[in-house]
Amino acid sequence: MNERGLDQDGTIAREGALDRVPAAFIPVVDAARARIAETFGGTRLHSAYLYGSIPRGTATPGVSDLDLQLALHDEPTETDRADSKTIETTLDRTFAQIDGVGILLTSTRVLLSDLERHDGGFFIACLCTPLLGPDLAEQLPRYRPTTLLARETNGDLARVLPQWRAKAAEATTDADRRMLGRLVGRRILRTGFTLVMPRWGGWTSDLDQSAELFGRYYPQRAEQMRVAASIGRTPSPDPTVLGMLLNDLGPWLAAEYAAVHGEKAPRP
Repeated sequence: MNERGLDQDGTIAREGALDRVPAAFIPVVDAARARIAETFGGTRLHSAYLYGSIPRGTATPGVSDLDLQLALHDEPTETDRADSKTIETTLDRTFAQIDGVGILLTSTRVLLSDLERHDGGFFIACLCTPLLGPDLAEQLPRYRPTTLLARETNGDLARVLPQWRAKAAEATTDADRRMLGRLVGRRILRTGFTLVMPRWGGWTSDLDQSAELFGRYYPQRAEQMRVAASIGRTPSPDPTVLGMLLNDLGPWLAAEYAAVHGEKAPRP
């Protein structure tokens, strides 16, 4: 992998690996693997993956969360969702190293579909680290930092902004506002980075680097994007900060993204 996150052939390299997991998080990963295998077994689970800071080797004990993607043989059921919530709660309560656990459930049919080829498929092939079962990346293409990839990963910001505004209006506690701020900050930052990704010609998931790269091409919005990166890392309950992201930077970014890359294909 070179300094732009690419392999020698110019395709985006897989960013994580089990041998990069920091020592403090190895017991967490081992426990997650065991719980998933015990709960979902071979009848429901096709494969499981880690993603985020832990497999990238950048996680901070007591601050970072544990992110998992499960690929199921069939479409997720309410039982699957309930079982994943139990795993999330158990792991979060057991290990002080992590601040929260999130499990995504998706069928292999969806992840390998043409519609998800440059979103869910890219996520599995480049941003996820295999933990259990056969690796779906073997059935997916190699990806390059193109406009198509930008559009299909983050070209739907305009659709989610109204949902976030509704959640902000309903937030009654600092904890609610922090949780939403972290989500909004990270998503806006990722959208800002993928806006400039084809021009830069590479991939990164590093928050600070993403903000810095965006600022090279849009200096007039650089400070706002640095705030998004900060909120994505250390959420703030300040409603004015969340308001800036939702009502100023967000709408501008959605319009600019649509003008440069187009809008993401609608999902069912």
